[in-house]
Amino acid sequence: IETLWEIAKTEVEKRGSNGTEGDGVEIGEKSVFFIGSKNGPPKPTLALEYTYGRRAKGHNTPKNIAHFWELGGGTSLLDLISIPITSDTLRTFSIVLVLDLSKPNDLWPSMENLLQATRSHVDKVMMKVGKTNSKAASEMRQKMWSNMQKDHPDRELIDPFPIPLVIIGSKYDIFQDFDSEKRKVICKTLRFVAHYYGASLMFTSKSEALLLKIRGVINQLAFGIDKSKSICVDQNKPLFITAGLDSLSQIGSPPVPDNDIGKLHARSPMELWKKVYEKLFPPKSINTLKDIKDPARDPQYAESEVDEMRIQKDQELEQYKRSSSKSWKQIELDS
Repeated sequence: IETLWEIAKTEVEKRGSNGTEGDGVEIGEKSVFFIGSKNGPPKPTLALEYTYGRRAKGHNTPKNIAHFWELGGGTSLLDLISIPITSDTLRTFSIVLVLDLSKPNDLWPSMENLLQATRSHVDKVMMKVGKTNSKAASEMRQKMWSNMQKDHPDRELIDPFPIPLVIIGSKYDIFQDFDSEKRKVICKTLRFVAHYYGASLMFTSKSEALLLKIRGVINQLAFGIDKSKSICVDQNKPLFITAGLDSLSQIGSPPVPDNDIGKLHARSPMELWKKVYEKLFPPKSINTLKDIKDPARDPQYAESEVDEMRIQKDQELEQYKRSSSKSWKQIELDS
């Protein structure tokens, strides 16, 4: 994360030099939380790092304040996610998940553990908010869908992350030299995951042009600057896909060899993609990662409305599997 964290800090320093401390009043607050792979060795002492920046749109106009958090230690400090994200701050948060493209075997377990832990905590906080302020919780749930056009064909098949999510694939300079089949599987898989969670997806490296794009994305999350509408889905170039601009039909079915189609038993599209991905990139360090239980299946968190929604989602996932298998059969027929 270090290069991205440095970018965030640089933005803070830049914003801080625009005008004096006492100018204007602070109104909008946003928080950006960096989690995921480390680009360098983990910092030995800092488990959770924090900085902030202010930005005024003009002289004597109200200021926006942005809080930047970084979780150290990759997946080893998941419990610390609960420190910055509370019922008071939840509405301000965006998550930036950084994945190391140069280590494809660690990519899925790292992504799964971090997203499950974050989502589990955010869901609990959202339920807590709902008990005291149902209007705020309802607005947050509606906001989850704001990136997806009302007539988007995939609305019924995705499950947006409860707060804005950006997935960044780092070390693209190493990844671009991978075998094209491996690149294809990684690109398609990350496109599916990002689209399923209503997230933006982009690849970066130390190249100035790519860092400039990432800087724009961080500014957008931190200070509400307009989103980029540019898109690149070419697996031979760094991916750049703003949330809501991709589709399952463009991504296509998981890249499964014909003779393996019948052997895959999955309960959901996500599990299907995981099995296909891990067939090519078996996880190496699975035993060192924490085992996150799925709170959705835990009876102590039973909530009738949520459970009904879960059942509905499960049925929609079945529908996705059936449509995927039809397209695979079509592939078999065509070949």
